[in-house]
Amino acid sequence: MAYFPTRWLTLAAFLLIGCAGPPAETVPVWGRFEHTFTTAAGPDTRIAVTFTGPDGTTRTVDAFWDGGTTWRVRFMPEAQGLWRFQADGPAAQTVSGTFEAVPAPDAANPFLRHGAVRVSDTGTHFVHADGTPFFWLGDTAWNGALLASEADWQAYLQHRRAQGFTGIQFVATPWRTAYTDAAGQVAYTTGADGLTINPAFFQRLDRYVDAVNEAGLLAAPVLLWALGDPAAMPVPGKLPEAQAITLARYLVARYGGHHVFWFLAGDENYSGERAERWRRIGRGVFGEGHPAPVTLHPQGMQWHVEALRSEPWLDVLVYQSGHGDDANTLRWIHSGPPAQHWASKPIRPLINAEPPYENHLAYQSRRPHTAYTVRRAIYWSLLNAPPAGVTYGGHGLWSWETRPAVPLNHERSGMAPPWHEALAYEGSQDMTHVAELMSTIDWWRLRPAQNLLADQPGRDDPARFVGAARTAARDLALLYLPVGGSVRLSEAAGTTAYWFDPRTGARHEVEGSRQTYTAPDDQDWLLVLRGGRPLRGGRPLRGGRPLRGGRPLRGGRPLPWQARTG
Repeated sequence: MAYFPTRWLTLAAFLLIGCAGPPAETVPVWGRFEHTFTTAAGPDTRIAVTFTGPDGTTRTVDAFWDGGTTWRVRFMPEAQGLWRFQADGPAAQTVSGTFEAVPAPDAANPFLRHGAVRVSDTGTHFVHADGTPFFWLGDTAWNGALLASEADWQAYLQHRRAQGFTGIQFVATPWRTAYTDAAGQVAYTTGADGLTINPAFFQRLDRYVDAVNEAGLLAAPVLLWALGDPAAMPVPGKLPEAQAITLARYLVARYGGHHVFWFLAGDENYSGERAERWRRIGRGVFGEGHPAPVTLHPQGMQWHVEALRSEPWLDVLVYQSGHGDDANTLRWIHSGPPAQHWASKPIRPLINAEPPYENHLAYQSRRPHTAYTVRRAIYWSLLNAPPAGVTYGGHGLWSWETRPAVPLNHERSGMAPPWHEALAYEGSQDMTHVAELMSTIDWWRLRPAQNLLADQPGRDDPARFVGAARTAARDLALLYLPVGGSVRLSEAAGTTAYWFDPRTGARHEVEGSRQTYTAPDDQDWLLVLRGGRPLRGGRPLRGGRPLRGGRPLRGGRPLPWQARTG
């Protein structure tokens, strides 16, 4: 991450700390502290607040305007002990105080138990603050936080969490498929006076972002969706650069105290002058440091990586394999730019954040994508580079339809069912088995290993491509066979082996070490090879629970793991 802590070393700082009063509030370590204050400063004023930890480490975040004369600042403490905060600028005389960061009471929440998510030192995957590997298994709910009722959103999150998902991708401002939120509100307006934030829009959104973290899921908001018609609405990603930076910085100030994975932009082609534009916007938003990971969401089969890979604010490389199903698309997924360039420096986690959506019409055949075609793209994506994670999407849920409809401005995607029907797609249950498999292996040690194969059937038919990965220690290998059959290895690999059924999660043990393995049938299978060590534990995840209506979100009140003052 591009975050470099500093320390207070001056006598003045020492005197300020020594004179501060007792802490007014407590907040769990890795929870969220919020302080509310009033000031006559205009909405466009930047008010920076510096937080000083128990060891003297400091971090500065922006406060945000919340309507009228109300301002707030949110912060996530990463260490136990006494924290102090002090504003700069016009609020310096009135905004200061202390709070105590205490051990988290909710051991079930992974972020409170292990800490915030960051990129690993190897640059290949995510880890929590305590070093625990974090596997990104995202779900696509682009319109969810904008259009869902609070009860439905809560029920959806609990269902996905029970299935083993670890994060939710959603759009944080109106875009081409939702011009307003469910209350008819817009996030901002533009005019002669520039960009004007609408706090009421974000006050509603607060409860939805809170709920994602409360469910133990990483929130992945898209800040500035770029594709859209400016004649229909002021497209966030097409705003003048200064306004785009202002809007994105507002979102970062408002949700930077949450557990997040920032998608700075969505559905953009980051090439040529567009790459330069987003380079400037990225630096304007995240150039001063950021603890949470940042990425960009591109258009389908667009490889923007080389133009922006070295940007210090760009922590994760996301790509979209899209919704095609022809031979060229299949080759792009398993043998295209991600497979060819993952090892280029600096190494970043690579994630397919938009493989084909289940039941979405394929671009070429015009047939709906099935659980199989989605599953195939997902496993290929996990083996074409060091696995960091992948995102699933279901047609009807991503657009949050409440009745059968073609999603707005997506005429070629096909008729979509209501979100609650899409929630039960077969492919989403298959993601439970992705989570189950990853919970039993050291997935973060795997690297692509096509040299493990003596023969690659995908050379003649891209639909038969066998994905393969192995650890540097050669004590674990994982292969994906999309149409069953036999696989011949270039050498004997592992002393124990089993076939993993990606449809049921069942295991079929294989006796003895060999170089040729034959799948149980002609469906897709995964072959897990181990170098003699027994399988690691890992309890099977429960399947998705049926919806029960969901309890209303606790709008306006602190969640169990956050504190507010003011």
